[in-house]
Amino acid sequence: MGKIVQAQRKGKSTIFKAHVRDRKGAVKLRALDYAERHGYIRGVVKEILHDPGRGAPVAKVQFLNAYKYKRDTELLIATEGMYTGQFVYCGKKADLVVGNCLPLNQVPEGTIVCNIEARQGDRGAFARGSGCFAVVITHDEDKGTTRLRLPSGGKKTVPNTARAQIGIVAGGGRTDKPLLKAGRAYHKYRVKRNCWPKIRGVAKNPVEHPFGGGNHQHIGKPSTVSREAPAGRKVGLIAARRTGRLRGEKKVAQDKD
Repeated sequence: MGKIVQAQRKGKSTIFKAHVRDRKGAVKLRALDYAERHGYIRGVVKEILHDPGRGAPVAKVQFLNAYKYKRDTELLIATEGMYTGQFVYCGKKADLVVGNCLPLNQVPEGTIVCNIEARQGDRGAFARGSGCFAVVITHDEDKGTTRLRLPSGGKKTVPNTARAQIGIVAGGGRTDKPLLKAGRAYHKYRVKRNCWPKIRGVAKNPVEHPFGGGNHQHIGKPSTVSREAPAGRKVGLIAARRTGRLRGEKKVAQDKD
């Protein structure tokens, strides 16, 4: 009987948990309330913070509480061009200005948006990484939906009541500079989770990985594996529909709308 392979240990073990001790908090849009549904609410950017393990900077925005004598502090994703002391407006009647948060039905086609909700009130799901943005393609007023082009290039339809921030997420171009040395990669992943360095399966012993062992570093069996394979065997290309390089021209389906 072999060891429990690393892919299995990642599910249960505390060794592979995310390193969250120094993180600033959950980065979300404001909880949806009466002010945002019918008008707008103004906040001020108090500071722009670095969140460990996140490529994009985070803006600490302060709003007046509508119901009690206090201020509410929210952590929003910082958009390009955001600065401390800036006023940020959230709501249906907010202006179309970079950093503001509006429902998609108030945003014209062709607008660049980020931190978009998948459904109304979920406080942000798509285009949240540094330098990411989505483009509003079309509105379907009859169905109450909006079609977006996501950073991956894929297209998605979401309800037009879902909110989004206007602009591009700050911190773009982060991956353009090479890490160059192992020490930088170590510090990059140290604040994220234990996922570096990655040892190839063929470099291990047979006791540690299904691809391990042998007199040359070779897999020795198909790299594709069934969806129903037992956990210790389920490594490589799981339930692959196809393998190999993508060859020839990619046919892009034309939008009907």
